[in-house]
Amino acid sequence: MMKKVIMAAFVACFCLMSGCFTYTTTVGKGAQTGIENVGKNHYLIYGLVDLKTTPVAELAGDATNYDVTITHTFVDGLVNFLTGGIYSPTTVKVRK
Repeated sequence: MMKKVIMAAFVACFCLMSGCFTYTTTVGKGAQTGIENVGKNHYLIYGLVDLKTTPVAELAGDATNYDVTITHTFVDGLVNFLTGGIYSPTTVKVRK
């Protein structure tokens, strides 16, 4: 009985304490128009193996001033959790 309680507490802590990360960088003067383009990066094994990354320049188009944000959304985290970390997507947002 005690082992089940400890294991349940461990799993709950593991799920609740896993956090999301967000990385933002500014190119030029940063976003000017508020137009946002979204793409996905696809990784395996908790991000160790790169399957496909979205080219930021493609999302930015001909803009010279923009912000790039790479984050784990709730859905990204859920997919990562459901696959046991085998597949780990991230979301890329380019705000012009």
